[in-house]
Amino acid sequence: MIFVPLPFVVALLLVILLVRMVRQNDWAEQEKRPFLLLIGAYALQSIIIGVRWGYEVIDILPVQPVVACMIAALAWISFRNLAAEHQTSLLSFWPHILPSVLIVALLIFWRGLVGPVVTATFLAYGAALLWLARNGPDALVSSRLDGALLSYRSLVITGLALIASSAADIAISLDLEQSGGMHAGAIVAVGNVITLLILGTAASIASGSQSLATQPSEATTPPPPSQEDDAIAHGLESLMQSRQLYRDPDLNLGRIARKMSLPARRVSMAVNRVHGASVSQYVNDFRIRAACEALVTTDEPITRLMFDCGFISKSNFNREFLRVAGTNPTEFRRRSRHKPEAGDMRPTLFVSR
Repeated sequence: MIFVPLPFVVALLLVILLVRMVRQNDWAEQEKRPFLLLIGAYALQSIIIGVRWGYEVIDILPVQPVVACMIAALAWISFRNLAAEHQTSLLSFWPHILPSVLIVALLIFWRGLVGPVVTATFLAYGAALLWLARNGPDALVSSRLDGALLSYRSLVITGLALIASSAADIAISLDLEQSGGMHAGAIVAVGNVITLLILGTAASIASGSQSLATQPSEATTPPPPSQEDDAIAHGLESLMQSRQLYRDPDLNLGRIARKMSLPARRVSMAVNRVHGASVSQYVNDFRIRAACEALVTTDEPITRLMFDCGFISKSNFNREFLRVAGTNPTEFRRRSRHKPEAGDMRPTLFVSR
């Protein structure tokens, strides 16, 4: 019976994920290119792990820390690119290849430092990702608003996973000191396989901006809005109503900010202070309002209405509809048809002060 190591299975799943993204023409969008490279690096690392621990090919071992440092750098580049208002060329991130170059040099001249440098690299990039996440979902200004929350959670997961990987390296070092490395193989194989699968899925989600349920925020109450905040919120609402920007499924915070000739962070702060919501929630409320009106006044299929209002994910549409209207689209339409005044069924949404 042919033995197929588990890392090879994980690599196959990651390659399938990568092929699907390429077929969706994700390579044409500049903010998604780093994610494609990142998932490719995940698949390569999983293959290396399978060859090393599945078939005991020790000669391939030096390649693993080089690719590991490359993965940490690509993870940072991918999310940092997603947080940039203006997309830049991948070539501008060339300094981030230096950790991998350093590992190659250490493999030649001082192998004893390879482990500590890899651990430090993962810890540094993990901390940098969590620092990037401190401003919440609106920090990812190039992420499609229909999936900004899930992109943000993918960012947090990736940062924590990198830090956890550095902790695993420390655990392996301790195991080598105390038991001669008796458990090192299991720690490396199981930990890396699980981590790569999770990270590959997170990268795919972040680049595609698929959606997730939005839970009520437990964050601290934002400071009271200033006159400038009110002016920005009023201008944004006028823009939404006059141009119906919310119908654009690829709408993101960066695009809104450019139309208002303002920094993305300034728009996000104004929406948060005036409406107590993120920009993605704000835009989705407009989308649900439009969907409610269409459900009452037309007989169009719900799926078509969903796309017309700017949603791409059906699950996100249903969840956002439930959050705003308190019921699902089908039930909303049924109830409205049994009411003499269908307009009373429309949800009350926030408006600018």
